[in-house]
Amino acid sequence: MAETKTTILETDQQARALATRLVRTARFGALAVLHAGTGAPFASRVAVSTACDGVPVILVSRLSEHTSGLLSDPRSSLLLGEPGKGDPLAHPRISLVCSAVKIDRDDPRHASVRSRFLRRHPKSALYADFADFLFFRLEPLSASLNGGFGKAYRLSPEDIRIDSPANEELAGMEEGAVEHMNDDHSDAVDLYAKALAGESGDGWKLATLDAAGFDMIRSERICRVEFDPILQAAAQLRPELVKLAKKARKTTDYQIDNDGSN
Repeated sequence: MAETKTTILETDQQARALATRLVRTARFGALAVLHAGTGAPFASRVAVSTACDGVPVILVSRLSEHTSGLLSDPRSSLLLGEPGKGDPLAHPRISLVCSAVKIDRDDPRHASVRSRFLRRHPKSALYADFADFLFFRLEPLSASLNGGFGKAYRLSPEDIRIDSPANEELAGMEEGAVEHMNDDHSDAVDLYAKALAGESGDGWKLATLDAAGFDMIRSERICRVEFDPILQAAAQLRPELVKLAKKARKTTDYQIDNDGSN
């Protein structure tokens, strides 16, 4: 019998890093569900954020076809990854096979999910609390990563989730920590974005914090800095932010010294 060839590569740390970056920095994605009336595949565009454990979160209206699909059958898929210049198929993207879990307003996770989503999508504050809108966690069951031509990988839920005992405590303190950084340390946030994430411009805002890193937003752009290693306790957050601020300042000083301008 002829040997079956496969184009799937062995999943390595580089593939995992790309996958988590695609998931954690996504603002929009294509959601596929099973239509409640016909059972046929049905795709729609949705705004995306993540929960504190890295699981994708969406906010949808009960009036939408994709919402009725999720409520009747939680099986779903989420495609993430924005095309850039040139061939759209040459840019990285990830397809998640998911099971949708509705987050009711009396769910202890709701406050964290809501605040993280609104900081990622501020305009959604206009309708997020309407009675017909609700949040879903899209629990990953598996994933297919296409990192570009000849770079295909299969990933497990553990490759997507943030596995840390600090998740729950960080979710409870996140909003206050984000407000503190944005109000009192906006210079450090700009440094994070420019020196550590390779972005430009001032006025960056911290959007989310979790055990694996933090997201920053400026207008329609979003970037992320990862912690190394992942935090194992909420008490590690402040020292890690201080350490990264010092690293960012050293990087900036080095760039200035070698720019010839000083």
